[in-house]
Amino acid sequence: MGYMPDEKRGVLFGVAAYAMWGLFPLYWPLLKPSGALEILAHRMAWSLVAVVVILAVRRHWSWFRELLKQPRKLTLLALAAVIITVNWGTYIYAVNTGHVVEAALGYFINPLVSVLFGVLLLRERLRPLQWAAVGFGMLAVVVLTLDYGRLPWIALTLAVSFGVYGLVKKQANVGAAESLTVETLVLLTPALAYLVYLEASGQATFGHTNPGHALLLAGAGLITAVPLLFFTASAIRVPLSTIGVLQYIAPILQFLCGVLIVKETMPPSRWIGFSIVWLALSVFTYDSISAARANRKRAAELVKTAA
Repeated sequence: MGYMPDEKRGVLFGVAAYAMWGLFPLYWPLLKPSGALEILAHRMAWSLVAVVVILAVRRHWSWFRELLKQPRKLTLLALAAVIITVNWGTYIYAVNTGHVVEAALGYFINPLVSVLFGVLLLRERLRPLQWAAVGFGMLAVVVLTLDYGRLPWIALTLAVSFGVYGLVKKQANVGAAESLTVETLVLLTPALAYLVYLEASGQATFGHTNPGHALLLAGAGLITAVPLLFFTASAIRVPLSTIGVLQYIAPILQFLCGVLIVKETMPPSRWIGFSIVWLALSVFTYDSISAARANRKRAAELVKTAA
């Protein structure tokens, strides 16, 4: 078997990560009759088990002692844990109540929300095409609000929470497995407390249905950890502009699951709203790729001049 270039491997890791995230809508309904909160609590608990096993295999523990000496990073990761809980809980609720398409919308508009955060919080300056993309995104939200007869709160909660999560994780600057370990440690106590409460009140489903159901609930930890590790392996090997394009795999697959498998209704007005979102993302992606090319060209010219 020939040697595969590092960047190509990075792209394959990225495709695998986003494909797994995109197929999540097929997994959570398998966990019924468990409710969204019970699934969320199991996901927190079993995610910790999964990452601890992964770290044990890698024999990678030295980071923990170093991290304990950095209270700022620990605080940021604790905050990230709370934010990702909101994101996970909203997503599981959306999928298990037949709002897969609206959940997909959240991840479609997430890049635009991240751009807005850059302007509002980091004082970044947008290029004209980026402003156009954000404008189209806002128009799409208005159109879809009229279509749903309400603000698409599931989509907006997912987009904003994941955007804030990314921002906090960027500030913390800790590896994926290490970060997930700390986040799940923070969440472990409330998760276990809720699971004990369910068991004591006779509402728990884990171990009270069939062994297959219990295995699927435990598997929630594995399907949380594996795509995160694939994503990290991809992010260190490929340019950010490539990651920017790959990220659309997940919401496209989620959208297809919602329309083709769950058979959610898509009236013409909803198709119009999604078409505006896709137009916004096309403009945004074109601008990102053009800017990345221009930056590479400028860097090459500087190297040439220096030589």
